[in-house]
Amino acid sequence: MMGLGKRRALVLGAVLLAVLVGAGLYWFQPWKLWTDEHVNDSLPSASAPPAVSTSPTAAASTAPPSGPAGPRTVAQGGLISHEHTTTGAAKIIELPDGSRTLRLENLDTSNGPDLVVWLTDAPVKEGTAGWHVFDDGKHVSLGKLKGNKGDQNYPIPADVQLTDYTSVTIWCDRFDVSFGAAELSQA
Repeated sequence: MMGLGKRRALVLGAVLLAVLVGAGLYWFQPWKLWTDEHVNDSLPSASAPPAVSTSPTAAASTAPPSGPAGPRTVAQGGLISHEHTTTGAAKIIELPDGSRTLRLENLDTSNGPDLVVWLTDAPVKEGTAGWHVFDDGKHVSLGKLKGNKGDQNYPIPADVQLTDYTSVTIWCDRFDVSFGAAELSQA
């Protein structure tokens, strides 16, 4: 027969083990390595602001609008792998109304806990040298990664000065590491 002290120790040990396993599962979320979230956002569009007419003859004019007719790419770059294999393209798109969107196209990366999309001022470095550089300087979060595969759009706040940011990263906040990144070049 087992003594009362041994029984308590076993129960306490089992409870402690269950808590540690639960905490580990919550922290690492290993099932995300085997699940994919596909996103298929369409190319963003916004109507151009209406032209202001000062005379009836100006309204009847057939002159083309002075602004761009549709979305235009102002910067772009190819995603490279860091902590996890990552491919695809990152583009900053300006819409006719002046708003801007970061578009990830053909994204393919691993799923993970607490993934976000950042615009940063950090240089994109190949290999492990680039894993941890993006939180060292200036960055702006565009929100949680919608999915680890497909095409997706992230609105860029109007007050963000694009000249301050030279790259985009898919950042894991939980482990402070880049899954992948792209250097943005003027289009």
